[in-house]
Amino acid sequence: QVQLVESGGGLVQAGGSLRLSCAASGRTSSDYAMGWLRQAPGQEREFVAAISWSGSTYYEYSVEGRFTISRENAKNTAYLQMNSLQPDDTAVYYCAAEYLVVVTVRGWRFWGQGTQVTVSS
Repeated sequence: QVQLVESGGGLVQAGGSLRLSCAASGRTSSDYAMGWLRQAPGQEREFVAAISWSGSTYYEYSVEGRFTISRENAKNTAYLQMNSLQPDDTAVYYCAAEYLVVVTVRGWRFWGQGTQVTVSS
């Protein structure tokens, strides 16, 4: 079992930046892939980014070039650096973990509770 706790969400103006963190605990292993997904009000949850245990990264096309996913295996922590934020990025952002990289919403076994990101225009 893996427990995930997100932090770093908040309110930011359009064009601003935020960095989300996801701290993993429990039966953790640097072999787990980590991911970020988000859900805007009234919309379905969508994939944002993922990083494999070896550091390979994957992005949803609308965030590529603006968001950067990274991880520090020694700290069992994953990050999502979000730059050039736009109002359409407003959502609850969830951290997820799975043994193999998943680039969809389904397939992630472990989930955090989510952190709110609000981008004002």
